[in-house]
Amino acid sequence: MLPPCLLLCLLFSAGLHHADADVPPSNKLIFILAGQSNMAGRGGVTGTRWDGIVPSPDCSPSPSVLRLSPTLRWEQAHEPLHQGIDGNRTCGVGPGMAFANALLRSNGASGAAAIGLVPCAVGGTRMAEWAKGSELYTDMVRRAKVAVETGGRVGAVLWYQGESDTVRWADANEYGRRMGMLVRDLRVDLDMPHLLLIQVGLASGLGQYTEVVREAQKSLKLRNVRFVDAMGLPFQDGHLHLNTQAQVQLGHMLAQSYLTYGHAHSRTPTPWWLQIVLACCFVSFRSY
Repeated sequence: MLPPCLLLCLLFSAGLHHADADVPPSNKLIFILAGQSNMAGRGGVTGTRWDGIVPSPDCSPSPSVLRLSPTLRWEQAHEPLHQGIDGNRTCGVGPGMAFANALLRSNGASGAAAIGLVPCAVGGTRMAEWAKGSELYTDMVRRAKVAVETGGRVGAVLWYQGESDTVRWADANEYGRRMGMLVRDLRVDLDMPHLLLIQVGLASGLGQYTEVVREAQKSLKLRNVRFVDAMGLPFQDGHLHLNTQAQVQLGHMLAQSYLTYGHAHSRTPTPWWLQIVLACCFVSFRSY
């Protein structure tokens, strides 16, 4: 016969599962997608029109891939992932869906019931506009905190930004310092001292200092910061935005980086209700 304490805990946890049947899973593996237009996704976009082509199965919707909407609600993710997040700009295919589906195919979700994507990228933004205290930074942190309130943990920040910092020497020269501060501030404000950030090395730039920013990206010496190089991937518009094929490939590259580094250094936390059950078991059996 089960000890009374254990029986009550099991009944309590079962009741919670029934009550929460319509809410997102509590053990989500969450990824923050931030930066500028190439992270927001311009694959398939010409002018102000997206061609609507969604590569299958790489970017197909899945019940196991969720998006935190502009109104801070979890919903099934689909392309364009950043629609409603990147202002009024026309968004197309980005790396997020291909990344999430690649993790699912490889069973790299660390036992999580769902992958939660938190789009935060805004086109045309400079690194200085992402500094702590700015609207972009504040909104990113707010969305990240809301994302974990319903359960789960942040697996990594996927960062693709810097094209706008290639225009002025002052911005390019300060890129490394500003990027380092962004990582440190995020780790403090999210209370994650070992937060993994995977940054994408620029494939293009708006100005003449692309190589200066790329060198700053490659030279960033912080623990748990990885570098994935987009150089050489094909463009949508000939010089700035990655096309759909390139975005899918980048999503795969980001997934591989996470699988070979982040997944190996991560652990899915025990749900709080299971911690209660285990604690009751321990106390009950100690008393027998």
